[in-house]
Amino acid sequence: MIAPSAEPVKRIRILLADDHHLVREGTREILEHHADLQVVGEASTGQEAVDLAMYLCPDVVIMDISLPVLNGLEATRLIKRSLPQTAVLVLTAYDDDQYVFAMLEAGAAGYLLKNARGSELVQAVREVHEGEAVLSPAIAKKVVRRLAGERKGSAPGGRPLEALSERELEVLRLAGRGLSNKEIGQILVISPRTVQAHMANIFSKLQVGSRTEAILYAIRQGWISLEETNGEDAD
Repeated sequence: MIAPSAEPVKRIRILLADDHHLVREGTREILEHHADLQVVGEASTGQEAVDLAMYLCPDVVIMDISLPVLNGLEATRLIKRSLPQTAVLVLTAYDDDQYVFAMLEAGAAGYLLKNARGSELVQAVREVHEGEAVLSPAIAKKVVRRLAGERKGSAPGGRPLEALSERELEVLRLAGRGLSNKEIGQILVISPRTVQAHMANIFSKLQVGSRTEAILYAIRQGWISLEETNGEDAD
């Protein structure tokens, strides 16, 4: 009797975009120690990142901001415009507000600083691939501080938006508290896959490219309170 073969691990396909070869080499080494992660390409310029993303259709792009030819912000916009299902995770040394908010509003799903631990990067890749939002603590504080001084407004650019259902609003509010799809599903008694489907509908209706961008918009609209994003209402 022949024993059934083990089911192959489904790998998360990753594109690295950084103009420093040593950084790419070190990042690849960290990621490929894990059986579920696979680096499928490397780019040293923003234009190369866009071209490779269109060719390879990776699950996740790890993007630096300071790139030659085309910067990381423009590269992110172009990638998200053509490949909305590809998650962009920013990995950079820059924590200036102008970069943080521009990248998040361009559709980046997460923002990590280069002083992050290897284990944090690995976890972040897995989380953005699952549709989660990932912000390093310093970046999360910037987001809350910035939004605390903003007024509620209409959709960016005055775009007409389709109304969210009550269940979609529930999902978005829980996402704003930093809960994962699994945790949201447990609270609402639905599967993580159903949560992911609701998030996809939310992205479409709000015309955004990532969970983080959806949460930023919801906070501006007053659908999510700043206390919730601070974790003060997480019980």
